[in-house]
Amino acid sequence: MAALKPECNVQVIIDAGGMGLSIARRLANGYRLLIADFSSTNLSAAVESLRDDGYDLALTAAKIGRIFAVVHTAGVSPASAAGEQIYEVDLLGTANLIDAFFRVASAGTSLICVASMAGNFARLSPGLESHLQRLLQHDEIALESSHPHVAYTVAKRGNQLRVQGAARHWGSKGARLNSISPGVISTAAGRRELQGENGAIALIEMSATRRAGTPSDIAGVVAFLAGPDSSFITGTDILVDGGAVAGRRWNAGI
Repeated sequence: MAALKPECNVQVIIDAGGMGLSIARRLANGYRLLIADFSSTNLSAAVESLRDDGYDLALTAAKIGRIFAVVHTAGVSPASAAGEQIYEVDLLGTANLIDAFFRVASAGTSLICVASMAGNFARLSPGLESHLQRLLQHDEIALESSHPHVAYTVAKRGNQLRVQGAARHWGSKGARLNSISPGVISTAAGRRELQGENGAIALIEMSATRRAGTPSDIAGVVAFLAGPDSSFITGTDILVDGGAVAGRRWNAGI
């Protein structure tokens, strides 16, 4: 087992699914891990897997040391949830997490929220764009009647905007936060999207790489944003989609 780094720094991973587990493996060496998941089954499987690999797990971050990084990958998708649940989990849940971890952030802490390339397809009014940095209640957000794909697009755009809006506040503590917007990723949730009717296969076919991403593709970008090489990057979104957004925007039938 790798020796713990000075100050016993803590890595926090929210969601123990395929993407979260891959990120945990990438970030864990020399750190304590705090992993949270809504599903006790997913959490138990992740804990067992990481223990088998020799990683040290922590039940609570505050008792162990300074929080080095928080990675929030939890969310629901149009293939698995209704519009109202998507707004509550993906949009409001992310906002609550940003607020909650600000209280325990310190100099050097990095928060990374996983949004989606779907946010780059949003065409929202300037008033709603400004509002999404702060609150969920707005005339243009119809919780009970929103189509899941509309809710998902708005929620993920909201994630990108909330990170922008909170950057200066986090900077007052010497902490940073950013978002990552993955394309179609080969996880259980990603495969459900490929089987649905949201055009995921078409996005892959018109992308530059012409393949789905892997959890390790996302973990590499998370590791960069969590570490010192990105110390001048905060309040922004990194698109990790294999060129799918560019392909949809500029595709000329090639």
